[in-house]
Amino acid sequence: MPIQKLKARQIFDSHGDPTLEVDLITDIGLLRSSVPCVFAANPNEALELRDNNEASYNGRSVFKAVENINNIIAPELIRSKLEVCQQREIDNLMIALDGTENKSRLGANAILAVSIACCKGGAAKKGLPLYKYIAELSDNREIVLPVPALNIINGGKYSGNSLTCQEFMILPTGAVSFADAMKMGTEVYRAVELKLAEQQETKPPLPVSEKGGFTPELEDDKEALTIIDEAIKTAGYEGKIKIAMDMSASTFCKDGAYDLAFKSDDSDPDDYLESEALRDQYLEYLTEFPNIVSIEDPFDQEDWDGWPMLMDQPIQIVADDLTAMNVERIEEAIERQSANCLLIRLSQIGTITEAINCNRLARTSGWGCLITSGYGETEDTFVADMAVGISAGQFKAGAPCRTERIAKYNQILRIEEELGKNAKYAGNNFRYPFSK
Repeated sequence: MPIQKLKARQIFDSHGDPTLEVDLITDIGLLRSSVPCVFAANPNEALELRDNNEASYNGRSVFKAVENINNIIAPELIRSKLEVCQQREIDNLMIALDGTENKSRLGANAILAVSIACCKGGAAKKGLPLYKYIAELSDNREIVLPVPALNIINGGKYSGNSLTCQEFMILPTGAVSFADAMKMGTEVYRAVELKLAEQQETKPPLPVSEKGGFTPELEDDKEALTIIDEAIKTAGYEGKIKIAMDMSASTFCKDGAYDLAFKSDDSDPDDYLESEALRDQYLEYLTEFPNIVSIEDPFDQEDWDGWPMLMDQPIQIVADDLTAMNVERIEEAIERQSANCLLIRLSQIGTITEAINCNRLARTSGWGCLITSGYGETEDTFVADMAVGISAGQFKAGAPCRTERIAKYNQILRIEEELGKNAKYAGNNFRYPFSK
């Protein structure tokens, strides 16, 4: 089933920014993919190609990436006569066509859109559900449904409030199935909303961020943790739902120190914290809220000495900004024992093959894996099938709110229904889903 036609166009993501959509046409019809946008580019990740014409779309258009697909990638793929099930060969061809270390010629967004479309085509050719085809590509013989890491409250760069932490999430590890996990998660989400509404003397619905989490004006991160902890108990799920935090510490790191009041006009350099002091604050959180099981990006992406400071704690330390799906940095983080979980973000690397390889590298090194959706998302649910296909064990797509977020969780509900009695939910084994 060789590729007959490949056509790209500019569409819009959930944030109203332009992004890419690709139509792949084969013997059996049309397969379509779209990719999320990048909010704040990491210098260590593959480059998302934007036109940077400030007079049009605020510099965010992707017409150059569209041209690269239609005029460079498409002709070469058609000429190569590669079949859609040859995922590795297709991805390697595009990497060679680009010829740069960070995909800056063609754009990681252009390459990823085509890679996803071809992956969907390969599944169609083999007559497999997409998640099973991805499992086959990954040499994964045991399908495990992930624990949803549901966004509940947002601070950091995602909101205009004073909270330092970017994402406060809940993990329904005590659920018996993915459907049960979503039931628990949505009930706690509403319990949080009611507590916030009562505290702020207002009525729901409350405002939410781009990822669907509530954006209340609270005193500090500890108050947000307290509200979530109380909501879990109110909903009747104490012991069954855990808490995770995404600090995104690089956003509040200034000259090697950490400014917890980075969004305030009254920020005082005398109050900045050194890495050791920031670690001590995390330890306070862990003592006061023992149901915290995961902290993502607790230190700056270049604070290599800071990251190992939390590795003596019995929790998950997730590397996102630190590693940025950059193989050299992942290997260095593993060698330095900087973290114990890799965040898999497809837009940071650009091809399905490379993402699978990063997952394999993390797993063979004893790390867990957390797969995530993007910032400005689309209605494409590919990343949900990817989370199941590689048996990531945990998956964050945002809050149980906003269609582009819920669509991903809904796709896993469909997969669970299809698997029937063979469905296995990661639950308490979310870090290492193949554990007995």
